[in-house]
Amino acid sequence: MIDRHPHDELVLAYAAGTLPSGPAVVVGAHLEGCAHCRERVRLARSVGGALLDEMEPVPLKVDALARVLAEIDAPATVAPAPAPVTAPAARPPLPPGVAWPRALRHGQVSRWRPLGPGMRWSRVSLPWDPEANVFLLRIGTGRSLPQHRHGGRELTQVLYGRFDDGRGEFGPGDFDEADGEVHHQPVVGPHQECICLTSVEGGMRFDGFIARTLASVIGL
Repeated sequence: MIDRHPHDELVLAYAAGTLPSGPAVVVGAHLEGCAHCRERVRLARSVGGALLDEMEPVPLKVDALARVLAEIDAPATVAPAPAPVTAPAARPPLPPGVAWPRALRHGQVSRWRPLGPGMRWSRVSLPWDPEANVFLLRIGTGRSLPQHRHGGRELTQVLYGRFDDGRGEFGPGDFDEADGEVHHQPVVGPHQECICLTSVEGGMRFDGFIARTLASVIGL
C-alpha cells in the first residue's frame, strides 16, 4: 500500500505541464502505480479546463488576422535535419519483478556505478532536457546514505525496498519531497536492498568530506 504522495503543488504543476523535466519524470513514475494520484491529476485538469471556459474572452488586435495570413504566405524555411536516432543502450538489471517506470522510456540509463560500500548509482539522461539531474540510487541491505542536506528540491520515488530517514519509513511506491530544510540520512532496512528514482535541483550537500568530494565528482 502506498502511504506517501506528492503534495498538491506538485500535482497541480504536473497537471498544468509546468513542472520541470526532472521532477516531472519522478512524479510520472509515482502516478504509474498510484491510482489515487492519477485521480488527483485528472481532477486538477478538469478544474483547469472549467476555469478556462469561464474566463472572459479577450479581443484580438485589429491586425491579428492580417499577421497570421502574412505568416502563412511567408517563404518556408528549411528545417534542420533531425538528429540520427540511436538505439537505447542496455539498461542495468533490476531485481526480479521490478519494472522500469514508463516515465523513463525515452531516457538513457547508465550502468550501475559504485558510490560507496554496498551502494551504487546510475545516471538518467533526458534527451529533451540535458540539464536535468536525475539518477537511480541502489543502497544495499542495512546500508545508509551519508547525512546530507539539499541545495534545492529533491524528489524521490521508491521503486523497490524500504528506507527510513528519521522522518518516517518509505516503502515501494512511496514518494518523498525534501528541500534545504531537511537534514537526513536514509537508512535501508535489514531485509532487502532499496532502489529509488531521484531528481535533485541544486545538488546534495553531504556532511562528510569524502562524501562531498565524491558527490562533486559524479555530479550529485
